[in-house]
Amino acid sequence: MTAVLFDFSGTLFRVESTDSWLRGTLTGAGLRLAEADFTATARALEAAGALPGGGDPARVPEELADAWRTRDRSAALHRAAYTGLSRQVTLPDPALHDALYDRHMTPAAWAPYPDAAEVLRALRERDIPVGVVSNIGWDLRPVFREHGLDRYVAAYVLSYEHGIQKPDPRLFAAACEALGADPRRTLMVGDDRRADGGAAALGCEVHFVDHLPVTDRPDGLRPVLELVG
Repeated sequence: MTAVLFDFSGTLFRVESTDSWLRGTLTGAGLRLAEADFTATARALEAAGALPGGGDPARVPEELADAWRTRDRSAALHRAAYTGLSRQVTLPDPALHDALYDRHMTPAAWAPYPDAAEVLRALRERDIPVGVVSNIGWDLRPVFREHGLDRYVAAYVLSYEHGIQKPDPRLFAAACEALGADPRRTLMVGDDRRADGGAAALGCEVHFVDHLPVTDRPDGLRPVLELVG
């Protein structure tokens, strides 16, 4: 392998829990909920799938179906889809729906997996360029910079900047082109078998990791170093 592509959410980074997301947003707005109300609201937001990078919705409302299906093609669609899901849940202030969305884009909302820095550093030492290919509606570069991982990434290919989303092979092709890499000698690492598996159409080798909490996956990325040889 002469290059490695990584997905973002669930692969290199994991978003904070729904409880942390809601509590941090409420604190930022100077609001508090009684503990029972807080727990009920957090579980409702979780079921709605309102946290980007969290779990999928239990049900996508019909009026959001189109936005949900194409949410990663633009920043506007991404925000509309996720704030639309959160609006299925009653919050003490309607402004909190946008505040929740805004919080998830902050570096503080994301934590790298424990072995992410180690693996990215080792790839750099082997002169194997790294690209990040993500279905996303916002600029994740500040997250990498804040956590000290930007130095290891040679290219970011983000769906909303290209108007196409994985598994469309064109997104992976753009990443390989940015790295000057032959897809047939490129490894794609991701957690979504459908979305990230789209790289196989170009001839990339694909390796999947489990989308688990950070504490439950201390070394899920290390097999990448064996795969690249």
